Amino acid sequence: MSEQEKGQEAVPAEPPVPYSIFTSRQKAVIVATVAVAATFSGFASNIYFPAIPTIALDLGVTPELINLTVTSYMIFQGLAPTIWGAVADVHGRRVTYICTFVVLIGACIGLAETRHYYQLVILRCLQSAGSASTIAIGAGVIGDITIREERGGYMGIYQAGLLAPVAVGPILGGIFSQTLGWHAIFWFLAIYAAVFLMFLVIVLPETLRSMVGNGSLPAKGLSNSLLGYMQRRKLPPVDPETLNRTTTSTSIRKALPVDFLGPVKIIFTIECSFAIFFLAIYYTVWQMAISILSTLFKATYGLTELQIGLTFIGNGAGCIIGTLTTGKFLDFDYRRVKRSFNGNPEDFPLEKARLRTLWLWSGLQLASVIVFGWTMEYGVHISVPIICTFVLGWAATSIISVVNTFLVDIFPKKSASATASLNLVRCLMGAGGTAAVLPVVNAIGIGWTFTLLAGIMVLTLGLVWCQMKWGAKWRKKRQEKETAALNSI
Repeated sequence: MSEQEKGQEAVPAEPPVPYSIFTSRQKAVIVATVAVAATFSGFASNIYFPAIPTIALDLGVTPELINLTVTSYMIFQGLAPTIWGAVADVHGRRVTYICTFVVLIGACIGLAETRHYYQLVILRCLQSAGSASTIAIGAGVIGDITIREERGGYMGIYQAGLLAPVAVGPILGGIFSQTLGWHAIFWFLAIYAAVFLMFLVIVLPETLRSMVGNGSLPAKGLSNSLLGYMQRRKLPPVDPETLNRTTTSTSIRKALPVDFLGPVKIIFTIECSFAIFFLAIYYTVWQMAISILSTLFKATYGLTELQIGLTFIGNGAGCIIGTLTTGKFLDFDYRRVKRSFNGNPEDFPLEKARLRTLWLWSGLQLASVIVFGWTMEYGVHISVPIICTFVLGWAATSIISVVNTFLVDIFPKKSASATASLNLVRCLMGAGGTAAVLPVVNAIGIGWTFTLLAGIMVLTLGLVWCQMKWGAKWRKKRQEKETAALNSI
């Protein structure tokens, strides 16, 4: 053995740099924090439904006009994350969170003091601009700290947390509206948001990889947090160049300018656009059913506001169970496909590993939509449509979990923008659907309305087939173009 070879043997190999410096317990805290942050979007939306008749009476307008505030809320729910998501992908998650919560708190205080219809419309739009973006930012945080093998489970926990208000929100809305008055709904949201913002500022670390890498690089100013500071003190300093050379870290480079059109570009990226529009159509049908639930139950069964709020428990419970079970199953299915794959990593069938369960969830949603429509048409016992909303919520949120995880896998460096693109399409389509569903029901009846929607959903399954058949080829072509562009710099 030569002296050179002996010298090379004496040099110990550098330990691999982990994808994230945070432990499993710390990741759980981070995911729980962003899940609670995302509850504000659901609370601001769902807590409002049982109070619609009372608000209409108090402001002296028709319920149809109050329903327009639901539509306007959903429009801004789709538009706002495209702005905040792009900001979060460049300037950091923490700063963006703080800005959105300041907007939310201000809007809630204004709504608590609302006395006129025009104030309600304007402030609901502002409230949506502050609350809805928490979903996209939270998905970005999870993309920052997790690898593909574990991402599905964490996304499931995250989705379960953000969908909890679907079950709890209407109950609280009914209680507040019937006891303290509908203004108390917004005082509750303002206080809840202010208290949580203080917790978030203390606990949530900055995770944007272009700023802090795997968490090893120090953040400055508002981007710093107590948890991130304490974790970095436990670890030896990491050279940024070493971090940049590892395959487990997104490249550390100078921050790019904010691309507000980034989410729009992702929508029309052919390797994911079919999945996005598939989800948007199924989400729209779900929202059409939920938005007229209170009106139908009041007209058909003569329920009070509190009783109407309680009927939403079925849908909310289905949402929570669906996201928890789907996330774990996504991880299991991903590992199973990965074990059976022996080719090049670039050829891994990601579409198969992530999207094949959509056939199951879409079938469940189709069945629940048809049964819901015809049981409401004939005034069947109230337990049947409630069970249908349970299955509907389970299936719809499972589809959201699958497609959301798939998008984060494809765009790990722009995970907030990717989620924002999904929100933009589904919320704009959902807004149109909720505005149109009541006139259509009045024209052709509940049963035929949801039968027509089920037919559209069957045709939409062709989008899943296209995505799974050609998505891998389209994705590989984009990756080759990006690699060539980087090499030319």
